[in-house]
Amino acid sequence: MASYNPYQQNAYQQVPPPQQQPQYGHNGPPNQYGGTPQPGYGPPQQDHGYFPQPGQAGVHNDGSMAGLTGQMGDMGLGGDAAAPYRPNKKKNRHAYHNLDQPTAPPQAFGTPPPGQYSHINADTSQQYGSDHPYAGQQVTHAMNQFPAPASAPFSPGLQAPTQGFRQPSQPSPATGGPGVSQGKVDPEQIPSIPRLRDSASQYYLDHVYPTMEQHLPPPAAVPFVAHDQGNSSSKFARLTLNNIPSTQEALTTTALPLGIVLQPLAQLQEGEQAVPVLDFGDVGPPRCRRCRTYINPFMTFRSGGNKLVCNMCTFPNDVPPEYFAPTDPSGVRVDRAQRPELTTGTVEFMVPKEYWAKEPVGLHWLFLIDVGQEAINRGFLQAFCEGVLLALYGDHQHEDEADSEQTNGDIPEVPRRIPLGSKVAFVAFDRSMYFFNCNAKLDQAQMLVMPDLDEPFVPLGSEGLSIIVGLLQRLPSLFSRIKAPEPALLPALKATQEALALTGGKIICSLSALPTSGPGRLFLRDKNDLHGIETERKLFQTEHAEWRTMASKMVASGIGVDFFLAAASGGYMDIATIGHVSAVSGGETFFYPVFTAPRDVQRLTKEVERTVTRETGYQALMKVRCSNGLQVSSYHGNFLQHNFGADLELGSVDADKALGVMFSYDGRLDSKLDAHFQCALLYTTTSGERRVRCTNTVASVSESMTEVMRFLDQDAIVSMIAKEAATRMTERTLKDIRNALTEKTIDILAGHRKTGSGSHPPGQLVLPENLKEFSMYTLGLLKSRAFKAGHEPSDRRTHTMRFLKSASPLELSLFLYPRIVALHTLPDSSCFADPETGHLIVPPCLRASFGRIEEGGAYLVDDGQICLLWLHEHVSPNLLEDLFGAGNNSLADLDHNLSSLPVLETHLNAQARNLIAYWSSVRGSKALTLQLARQGLDGAEYEFARLLVEDRNNEAQSYVDWLVHLHRGIQLELSGQRKKEEGEGVGAGLEGAMAGLSNLIGR
Repeated sequence: MASYNPYQQNAYQQVPPPQQQPQYGHNGPPNQYGGTPQPGYGPPQQDHGYFPQPGQAGVHNDGSMAGLTGQMGDMGLGGDAAAPYRPNKKKNRHAYHNLDQPTAPPQAFGTPPPGQYSHINADTSQQYGSDHPYAGQQVTHAMNQFPAPASAPFSPGLQAPTQGFRQPSQPSPATGGPGVSQGKVDPEQIPSIPRLRDSASQYYLDHVYPTMEQHLPPPAAVPFVAHDQGNSSSKFARLTLNNIPSTQEALTTTALPLGIVLQPLAQLQEGEQAVPVLDFGDVGPPRCRRCRTYINPFMTFRSGGNKLVCNMCTFPNDVPPEYFAPTDPSGVRVDRAQRPELTTGTVEFMVPKEYWAKEPVGLHWLFLIDVGQEAINRGFLQAFCEGVLLALYGDHQHEDEADSEQTNGDIPEVPRRIPLGSKVAFVAFDRSMYFFNCNAKLDQAQMLVMPDLDEPFVPLGSEGLSIIVGLLQRLPSLFSRIKAPEPALLPALKATQEALALTGGKIICSLSALPTSGPGRLFLRDKNDLHGIETERKLFQTEHAEWRTMASKMVASGIGVDFFLAAASGGYMDIATIGHVSAVSGGETFFYPVFTAPRDVQRLTKEVERTVTRETGYQALMKVRCSNGLQVSSYHGNFLQHNFGADLELGSVDADKALGVMFSYDGRLDSKLDAHFQCALLYTTTSGERRVRCTNTVASVSESMTEVMRFLDQDAIVSMIAKEAATRMTERTLKDIRNALTEKTIDILAGHRKTGSGSHPPGQLVLPENLKEFSMYTLGLLKSRAFKAGHEPSDRRTHTMRFLKSASPLELSLFLYPRIVALHTLPDSSCFADPETGHLIVPPCLRASFGRIEEGGAYLVDDGQICLLWLHEHVSPNLLEDLFGAGNNSLADLDHNLSSLPVLETHLNAQARNLIAYWSSVRGSKALTLQLARQGLDGAEYEFARLLVEDRNNEAQSYVDWLVHLHRGIQLELSGQRKKEEGEGVGAGLEGAMAGLSNLIGR
């Protein structure tokens, strides 16, 4: 992935802006590439459209909104930044903040100032004011000694408009609120995800996120620097509710899920403190004798330091003599500031031998390479080999190994990018298997052909730079004359599993055709005869016993598998069966539905590089613990669990993987105490160290539903609902799931009306302050390839389903609502470093709607999976030359296989490349490469239309129509006349765990 850092000065190319930019549009002003940009978030709406007219797929006509007024009733939708700012004369009941509150200057990030500690159980109302979103929160003794504020608290969207943030939602009690004017529903007045992201991004450029003082984390798609004050950063763990109801009955009235989204190896941003690694020797880290919770900042000491009281089960443990330290008169250990495990929410412990399943060694990487006919003909083999070289050696792959010898050992020191304790091996396969000995003492790699697919073996040993480089460069030509059309994948997986059985490791496998040869051969299951019927769900899971057995063996051996699948001409690959191995083992499947060289070569090589270079562990076990009164009810993600209550087993785990955990009540929570959660991940690092990473999270407990609604994490709620719905795809029909998601959304919004906004007339749509964009996210989920109505290949549905189950909140947020920027209206200063701060000046994003598209425009669209450059058919020739170079003055002149912009000395070209580099740093596991979508020329323009999720497309409603539908459902619920739609049985059996999808059946 790109190494650009928006917080580092001079991270982006600087091109001095010309005195006057050329005009790239009709009647454009100086220094602009198109029409006059409006202040705010998008160009003016055009009177003419550039896609099919109403009545055809993918069309949204803003003019049709006039006919929706009668349906909307007195719908008050809260003014966003587009509305003029008016000072509040009365207390804002739904924002819970003070607009006039001054913002404190940020404190430099680092270790807390010596001697400065603020007690969390102090009266925060004196510090922040009674109207502040974090004021008046009940805190307890367990949340006491933590560092002083790192920066002023922030709640996205709750700042004064003069600072560039949106105005808070304030539903109008009058008929025809701010969302309704002159017989229309004004789209500017409905909640906007781009505004939320842009305002928060701007704020966190200059402010640090303090994890204890600010209980509402930043939006998931926003880069930020976290200051760990004992509560883990939201990059590692996000609770759906940061203020938990005291009883199950209270939670049920809100219809909100109680859960946590965990990403234990999440990548930190430059400027954040690294996770501390602590070694307690042979005795191991201190733990509770009763519930086995690891030592953490919320455990307390009594009896002068001789007793350690567990924050989960309240059991008083004897402190081991070697860990004893006296306490001061307030009960705080005198060495607390020197103990990272007592001050830091996320910490790692080195563990002794009793935690070992096998001797830990450096991670063994085994590359399983398809050398069949399709891989060679389509350039997939060549691209994959280039990606492996880039991942292992970077720019040093062409260096002579002899030049890098600096030791007298047998193995020379080479500039590789994986730890020295790691080993690599290579196996090629088609109908047969080909093993390669890359010993550094050889002149070149030795190949052994293994035609016997039943009893294969793999040689593993030391490797040399020149040997590996030579092998990977020769592989495409070596097999160019063989071209076996039918690969045998399962025997190759069996061989690699047996080779790594004693040590564990990671398998990186490429495949370009359906494996129809050898044991475990697959066949075409998706014949388009099961789509839209109840038995369609059989296509989303494997029915092959041998593949299920192989997945279980991989996990038992501590092996994770990543697949790179390139479908031949968009053909069937049976991802449900092949991807089952990667999903169960904790790996990932990268899918290229129509791989085209050279267009997709850069994307493939970058994603192979990301797979190898990201933080990875293997032989992993995970356990989640919670406070008395709560219990784990279900897990949602990609892992293996033999029976409920057992530890989660993962062959491998990496920085991009997340999973969800749902909780239910087994008693009543005490509102005077906090609720605690700890995730313990036992794994082996790539360098061969056995560690436990502990992630500790705390939440307040309240009996007031108003307080509960004030501290909701929108991204965590969306993630939990998405993971739960994806889990049910193999159990329920897609129609059932779509109905359940709709009813779930209505339940949550109606629950807010019942518990927190009953004073407003039923005719108003009152959205919770921290869930204002929730309905748009659920609409994006309904439009995703996993759940959308209509025909969709089962491979695409299954791939999206597994992605949703393992996606981080960041990836999911971008996936459900893409970011869009108009290149033709970029101001001169945008996408360059601010001369005062060094931060990149990021232009505001547009709403994902055709109404924002201008004639002659050029737009970058990124959903975290693909990045499209959409060009209108009337785009300016000058703009094209500035972006792509001289001679490219029409759409037909452009190379349709383009995957990146050329490096030019033009202002616009530098702006676009800087923006792409920035986006690539705020992203998940997928590489950011360009794909052209020229209007009227490229099929990718249909993908562009699909990504405009606010419009009527993907067999679903537009955003405005969706809000109308939700509002009608809420009104019926409040009046007691609501009847649930048929088939809403997605979450049957999860009552008390999700208080959501499961409640949609049987009412």
